[in-house]
Amino acid sequence: MQPLAGQDLLHTQPHPMHWLATATAVSAVIAVSSLFQPPAATATAAGTASAPAVAAPDPSRVTFPVNCGPNRLDVVQKVSGDLDGAGGTQTVAVVRCHTEAGSPPSGVYVLAQPSDPKAAPRIVATLLAPAQRLSVQGLTLQGRAVSATLQGYSSPSVPRYMPDVHKTVKWQWQGGKFVQSELPASTATEGA
Repeated sequence: MQPLAGQDLLHTQPHPMHWLATATAVSAVIAVSSLFQPPAATATAAGTASAPAVAAPDPSRVTFPVNCGPNRLDVVQKVSGDLDGAGGTQTVAVVRCHTEAGSPPSGVYVLAQPSDPKAAPRIVATLLAPAQRLSVQGLTLQGRAVSATLQGYSSPSVPRYMPDVHKTVKWQWQGGKFVQSELPASTATEGA
């Protein structure tokens, strides 16, 4: 049987329904294939590799130069960031001897991750030594500047439950070291 004139053309020329069916099929294949991506798939430019994120130094793994006698040492605050602008992550840790009452003096230390990932972080700077007899009440990190609110006592006769020295200090990396700047210390007077 011979096809009618023009009948072959029906099957060889695309119609809008053919395009719609093809587009629907391609969309379905793309949608289904996106469900089967590996969980950690990331797009990177050819020839580049992203550096693995380095964890911030963990202060719980550090032996701090603080003698607490029979009491344990507590890490009471910490902040982490790139403090020196070199691309690494450092942690600033506030530590003090454990007590049930009062505010023992604080130590503030900067920690860096050693080259051996299994080794404990190392102390690279002491920002505030416990011998200075000040307690840290607040610690913040803004950009690369570390700020702390400190309180202490102007003399041994001031009751230990009423600190009368209050100041705010800031530490920033400048010229290869941490430089401290502070607002003038204020001393509270009775009745103020």
